[in-house]
Amino acid sequence: MRNYGPSGGVYFVAFIGAAVYFVQQATTFWGGVLGILKAIVWPAILLYQILGFFKA
Repeated sequence: MRNYGPSGGVYFVAFIGAAVYFVQQATTFWGGVLGILKAIVWPAILLYQILGFFKA
C-alpha cells in the first residue's frame, strides 16, 4: 500500500483542481453538484478518450 502514495496525491490534487474548475463554471447549486460529480469521473473519461484515439 505504501508504494501508491505519490500517485494518490497526484490524483487528489487533480481532483481538487477539476472540482474548482467545474464549480466555477456552474451557475446554479445543482450545477455545482454536477461539477463535483464530473471532477470525480473525469480521469475515467479522459482515459477512455485516449484509448479510443490510439485504437484508430
